[in-house]
Amino acid sequence: MKSFLLFIALLIPFMPVPAQSDKFAAFRESYLKELKQAGVVGSSFIFLKDGKIVSEIHSGLRNAATKDAVNADTIYHWASNTKPFTGIAIMQLRDRGLLKLDDPVTKFLPELRGVYNKYGSMDDITIRHLMTHSAGFRNSTWPWDKGEPWEPFEPTDYSQLVAMFPFTEILFKPGSRFSYSNPGIIFLGRIIEKLSGEDYEVYIDKNIFKPLEMHRSYFDSTPYHLLRDRSHSYYVESGKRTEARFDANTGITVSNSGLNSPVSDIVKYLNFLVGDVKTQATYDGILKRRSLEEMWKPHLPTNIDANGNRGFTTDVGLIFFINKVGKRTFIGHGGDQNGFISYIELEPATREASILVFNTDVAYKPDVRVEDRIVHRLRRAVAGLY
Repeated sequence: MKSFLLFIALLIPFMPVPAQSDKFAAFRESYLKELKQAGVVGSSFIFLKDGKIVSEIHSGLRNAATKDAVNADTIYHWASNTKPFTGIAIMQLRDRGLLKLDDPVTKFLPELRGVYNKYGSMDDITIRHLMTHSAGFRNSTWPWDKGEPWEPFEPTDYSQLVAMFPFTEILFKPGSRFSYSNPGIIFLGRIIEKLSGEDYEVYIDKNIFKPLEMHRSYFDSTPYHLLRDRSHSYYVESGKRTEARFDANTGITVSNSGLNSPVSDIVKYLNFLVGDVKTQATYDGILKRRSLEEMWKPHLPTNIDANGNRGFTTDVGLIFFINKVGKRTFIGHGGDQNGFISYIELEPATREASILVFNTDVAYKPDVRVEDRIVHRLRRAVAGLY
């Protein structure tokens, strides 16, 4: 649930920005001031219009020890912003006739019949349920976490999850409501591997990264030649900064949160989501526009208001979240893991998109972070809605 709540906190419905607008200047001033006051080590912000960068800010350091500065080539960890890539891969396999969204998950993962389901048969749970976070699985991958040093960052082998199936239960009738679930996305990753015959990481690299020329994007451990650009990550609490694990291994949860990528590559991904007449043939080779837009159709309400702001309604589509403000529709996802916090959003109608990412998780008090405050300032300074 944590990364979903982050996405809700970071929903920023942008108004069209005139070329000579001083709104970005106002945001720049407040953004840089807030980062400095809170002790955020490094952060990047990019706003795109019609595939072109309108505003770009890189602030602080990717490594506090060496004083190396953040820039467009800095490689951040994107956490749950990995999930849309998993969803796109599922839609690719659907379009190739290898699966249907309403196929039972047990058709591909029969071991899931070991899960206790008091609401019916495990055969009733479909791929669509997993993609809309409505299958009834719990939120967290581990049912426990004591923070002991011997505990892995995440489960490292699928057999560990299978071993927990007899001690796992479906929490509500599948399809009846939304409840954010990381294990559900892990099962989608497993289906991708079974149908493609390739590791999840290999499949995504071949079928999404390479066609989009995201040549510096990868999962988990950083290749040696990219280490110089890899950002470290940090936690700040009560004014004290501690460094998080470097190059943490997301293990079997890679399809859920394993993405590492420079901002410059994420711009290419956002341009794919926005689409472009000149490059649409290439983009359609990855996923047809109609299939991508199918992912943006609301399936279920999340029953969570966007930080109490008037006029917001937030629904879940196929992996992506859909936020509506009046007649305007915004599509996006958030990420939050190991000190990294990220936000990606687009408004298809205006062909605008934005990236906001931090390498530091700063807590003012429980459930209130500096990143949320920055987003509120961005909403006021750039969107001018409040």
